[in-house]
Amino acid sequence: MHYRKKPVEIEAVQFYDNPETLAELSKFGLEPVNVDYSVPSMPVLKIHTLEGVMTAIEGDFIIKGVQGEFYPCKPDIFEQTYEQVV
Repeated sequence: MHYRKKPVEIEAVQFYDNPETLAELSKFGLEPVNVDYSVPSMPVLKIHTLEGVMTAIEGDFIIKGVQGEFYPCKPDIFEQTYEQVV
């Protein structure tokens, strides 16, 4: 059997370690906005998901799912899966 993903609009923010993006993630509803600086040259955003804690690196998209949950998505997968709604 074959299945097709139902069309659904999502909200997403691309993660960058700067004050504007961190504030946008907070307004987006991601609480807490928890960035790990264990490796200073590679900040990692930790996201509490339904499956446990997941991580995102700069450039990854943070998606708000249909039930208000959050999860990270790599940019190449995001570009293949979603298009911007105008």
